[in-house]
Amino acid sequence: MALPKDMRLKGHRTFNYIHKNSIKYSGKLMTFKVARSNPDILSSHKVTNNSNKFRIAIAISKKVSKKAVDRNKIRRILQEWLLTNIKKINNHKPYWLLVNLKFGDFYNDKNKLLEEFQNLMFKSRLIK
Repeated sequence: MALPKDMRLKGHRTFNYIHKNSIKYSGKLMTFKVARSNPDILSSHKVTNNSNKFRIAIAISKKVSKKAVDRNKIRRILQEWLLTNIKKINNHKPYWLLVNLKFGDFYNDKNKLLEEFQNLMFKSRLIK
């Protein structure tokens, strides 16, 4: 199950903004960069309605796995957790989240991956 298009981040200006204006939360397996949303950046992508709500991007390096199949599997696992655990009330939060996975052999351990993802979501106060 993929994220709805209105929850995804896109565009190099968006990612540059997040890198410059974010608060970083680190774990053993991944890092979160959380920034206040800036809907003006998304205007070039014709995203106007609901552009001031929670959006996410999950970046998985080739250092994690050379196989795109494995990287997509990890991305789908995290997206599925997010869709099942985030409530509509949390979806109005005006934050953008960039998730970067660190390299290593952890991607086969789904429980460890989801546990850290959940811990960082609570730590960054994106969910309650």
